[in-house]
Order: sequence, then structure tokens, then C-alpha cells
Amino acid sequence: MSQVGTDMVAIRGTTLMRAAEAMLRALGGTEVSFLFPIASTDNNAELGMGEVPVQEVKLAPVCCLPAARQENLRRLEFLIPASALTVEMEARGSGSAQAWFESAVGILFQGRLLRIENVTSETFAGTAYLYRVTAVE
Repeated sequence: MSQVGTDMVAIRGTTLMRAAEAMLRALGGTEVSFLFPIASTDNNAELGMGEVPVQEVKLAPVCCLPAARQENLRRLEFLIPASALTVEMEARGSGSAQAWFESAVGILFQGRLLRIENVTSETFAGTAYLYRVTAVE
């Protein structure tokens, strides 16, 4: 593929990332926190007797939608623009969005800790522009 063609593909991917972020802001996007474990020197925490120290990483804009109930569990789907995730992935040294989500302890939303159940991405021209994260209470 020529350099011009490659540049156009990259531009289209970047444009969709920006469009996804703008769409979520227009839909009333909110802020959610992802919790990540951090190293601790507390010996009791290693034995499961203390609280596990966590780092809170806030992402915005994020839209929250109810997902289908399963086995009487409340499930929520979070729509996250890739542009909101890129900086945080680099800060944590994650090689991929999937690895970033897998390393999280959970999602803190409206004072409740939710467990991440599933992560999928929407892509165009080889670029992820939106992540769908399903979480359960």
C-alpha cells in the first residue's frame, strides 16, 4: 500500500476515535474509576488479612447502559472511547487494552465495586475506537 493510502487509514482510525469520544460526551458521558492493585509492604495483606491497596484510575467520558440480567445479577455495560484509554495504558505500561482491563481489580461506579466480566472492542481500519466493558455486581 502506498504511503498516502496508509496515512488515510490512520487518519480514518483517529477520526473515529475522536467521533466516539464526542458521541459519548453528547450522550451525557460520566466518569468511572478502575481500581488496580499496587505493591504493598504490609505483611498482613499478603496473608489476606488486610485490605489490598489499590490505585484509582478515572476515565471519562464513559456511558453506562443496563445489560441483560443473568442469574439475578445486575449487569452493566460501559462504553469507553479508545482516546480516554490510550494515555492510561501508556502510564501503566500495558501493551494492549485487553491487558489493561485484565489487570484491573474492578470498576468503581456510583459507590459500588463491579467485577469486569467481558471486554470487546469496536474497530475500523484496524484501529479500536470504542471498548464495551460488561461488569457485574
